Order: sequence, then C-alpha cells, then structure tokens
Amino acid sequence: MDIFLQQIFNGLVLGSVYAMVALGYTMVYGILQLINFAHGEVLMIGAMVSLLVVSVLQAAFPELGNVWLILAAVVIAVPACMFLSALIERLAYRPLRNAPRLSLLITAIGMSIVLQTLVMIIGGPNPKTFPDLMPTTPIEVAGVYMAPKQLLILVVAAAMMAGLIVLIQKTILGRAMRAVAENPRMATLMGVNPDRVRALTFMLGAALAAVAGLLVAMNYNIVHFTMGFMPGLKAFTAAVLGGIGNVPGAVLGGLLLGILESLGAGYIEDFTGGFLGSHYQDIFAFAVLILVLLVRPSGLLGERVADRA
Repeated sequence: MDIFLQQIFNGLVLGSVYAMVALGYTMVYGILQLINFAHGEVLMIGAMVSLLVVSVLQAAFPELGNVWLILAAVVIAVPACMFLSALIERLAYRPLRNAPRLSLLITAIGMSIVLQTLVMIIGGPNPKTFPDLMPTTPIEVAGVYMAPKQLLILVVAAAMMAGLIVLIQKTILGRAMRAVAENPRMATLMGVNPDRVRALTFMLGAALAAVAGLLVAMNYNIVHFTMGFMPGLKAFTAAVLGGIGNVPGAVLGGLLLGILESLGAGYIEDFTGGFLGSHYQDIFAFAVLILVLLVRPSGLLGERVADRA
C-alpha cells in the first residue's frame, strides 16, 4: 500500500506539471482552433532562462538566499517567455489566420524545431545541471516520502491553475476570451479587440509554461534543449483527454495522465513479468491518446457533437 500511495503522490506531482502546460494548449485551441506544438519549447526556454538567472546571481551575489533566487528566476523567466510567445503569435501565426489549418499545424511544428535548434546553437547540445534550491531531505507522511521541491510543485501548480480559472470565469479579460472563442465577429461589435485577446491568451499560457519549466528543472536538476518536447506532447495528450478547449478538462486530464503514468511505471514490470521496465512509461500517455480519440474524441469534459446538435 505504501508503494501505491507513493506512486499516486508522484503522479500528482507529474500531473500538475502536465496540467499547467495543457492549460496553454487548451486556451489557445479554444480561441484560435490551433494546436501550438511550440508550447513545449516555451517550457524549455523558461527553464533555460531560469538557469541563466540563477547562475548569474549565484556568481555575483553568493550570499543571496535560495528563495530570492527562485523569485528572481520567476520574475525574469515569465516575462521573457510571455514576450517570446507574443512574438511567435504575431510573426508566425497571425499572418496565417485565414489559411488552412494544416498550414498552421506545420508552422507550429516548424516553430518547435526552430526554437530547439536556436537554443542548441546558443547554449550548446549538452545537458546542464540545475542547482538544488530546495532542501533535499524528504518528508515522510503516512509512509509517503515527499521532497520539498515536489510539495512546491503541487502548491504552485494548484495556486496558478486556480487563479487562471478564476481569471477566465470572473474577470473582464476572461469574458473577452470566452467571447472571442465563441464568436470573434460578435465580440468585435461589443468592443473587444480579438487580436489583443489572442495575444494575451498566448502570453498567459507562456507564463504557466515558464513556471512549469522552472519547476521541472528544479525537480530533475537538469536542463536540456529537448526537455520541452516530451512534456509538451504529454500535455497535449492531457488536454485531449480532458477535452481540448475546456480549462477544467485540461487540469483533470493532466492529473489523470500523471497518475496513470506513475502507476504504470511502478507496476508495468510486474504486469509484464519483467518484459517491460519502468522506462517504458511513455507508452501509457500515447495509448491513452489513441483510446480517447477512438472512444470519446471530445474528451472527458468536452462537449459531444451530438449534444450540440
């Protein structure tokens, strides 16, 4: 039972990261009907910028506390990723707004490759070590070992996801986002600027991805130019699982996918008699994607086409 509870906790930590990234996918899709496959690279750049900030501050101010280092990384990485995401939207996606969806999809994949390659050229191809900024001694609760950095991921992810849902449901910007997602022309007649709302949507998703990048770097203590690719794909799977375009669905899908992946990694070796090991945990995310697309393409919380008719 202790192993099962440990895997559930690990899955919640992993799923919280997926959910934060999936929110960026689902918000952009809800407004633009676009799958922004470059979103995972925004996570990677957030981690890279955070590492740069922490390294510079540690060298310049060695007496600076770790809490201040984390805050400084957030303060710089989040605006940097927001600016980058707004730039991508303005230069790569906005000119193709009336183009076929396949053109947008190819452009998104191209942006992902371009960002990976630029970071590899600038920072080098080798992985970089991210310093420990949190205590490494785990806390034991009911037989479950919880590292302080894992608890930080849960708290920060929960706070940011809850804040985003409140923003979308209760604020003027949130109403504008929902209006543009429902009918851009009608929203324009009501005084809403769709281009501005779309850019802000990209920037909000980028802010979440930047924080997720910092949390992933702190959790695994490594930064690499390809580190955003697989989390980006799994976050997309989480968004589809929950119902892409549905904000609560992205959160639910991320948490469920993280738990499923963690349980699979913990028990797949026993289930297969040692034929498959824990390093095959990625198959669960894509098996879920195929299953959801076959059984309920709209996702768990998505609206069925028949229901709308």
